[in-house]
Amino acid sequence: MQIFVGLGNPGAKYAGNRHNIGFMALDQIASDHGFGPWKTKFQGQIAEGRLGSEKVLLLKPETFMNLSGQSVGEAMRFYKLEPGDITVFHDELDLAPGKCRVKMGGGHAGHNGLRSIHAHVGEAYQRIRLGIGHPGRKELVAAYVLHDFHKADGDWLDDLMRGISDGAAALADGDTSKFSNAVALRTAPPRSSKTPKKPEKKPEAAPDPEPEAQDTRSALQKLADKFR
Repeated sequence: MQIFVGLGNPGAKYAGNRHNIGFMALDQIASDHGFGPWKTKFQGQIAEGRLGSEKVLLLKPETFMNLSGQSVGEAMRFYKLEPGDITVFHDELDLAPGKCRVKMGGGHAGHNGLRSIHAHVGEAYQRIRLGIGHPGRKELVAAYVLHDFHKADGDWLDDLMRGISDGAAALADGDTSKFSNAVALRTAPPRSSKTPKKPEKKPEAAPDPEPEAQDTRSALQKLADKFR
C-alpha cells in the first residue's frame, strides 16, 4: 500500500491558491481513477482506490500547511508503512509554472509543509514538485502562494493536472520516468516532424494569341505593292 499526500490548506477560502496545487492534483487523480468518496480521517480527508495493481490512499491534511506532518505521520503509523511508501505532491517556487519534477529525499528548502513532514516521518519520502514560479522577491512569497492562480494560468494548470493523472498508475508502480513522460506529453507535446507540403503551383495558362490585323487593301493596291 502507498499513501499519496497532497499539500494545501483546508476550506473554500484557500481552494484556488497556488499553495493548494497538491490538493488539486489529488482531486484530479481521485476523479479520473474512480476512487471512493472522500472521508474524514487522520486529521484530513482520505479517499481509497487502486492505481494499476497498487492500493493507494489519497490524503489531504486538514491541519493547515504548517502542521501537515501530524496527519501524514498518523496515517503512516496506522498502516505500518515506511517513509518510502509516501509520495507528497506540493507547490515548488523554484520551478517554472507547469513544470513537474520527481525527487526522493533531501531537504525541505523552506517549504513549511515539507518541514512539518520532515519532523514527523523523516526525509526519506518521495516528492512531486509542481512548479508555480517565483514572485521575484522573498518578501512577496507568502502573499504569492496564498493568492489564487490567475485566469491565464488555467491552460497550463489543466494540462499539468491531466498529465499527473495520466501517469499516476506508473508513479504508484515506481516507474518515475514513465510518470514524467506522461506529464510531458500533456504539458509539452512533441511537435510534428512532418512539414506540411506546399500546394503545387498550377501552370499558368498560355496567353491567347493576338488576332491578326485584317488586310483592308484593294486588289489593285495589293498588285501594285508586289512590284514596289
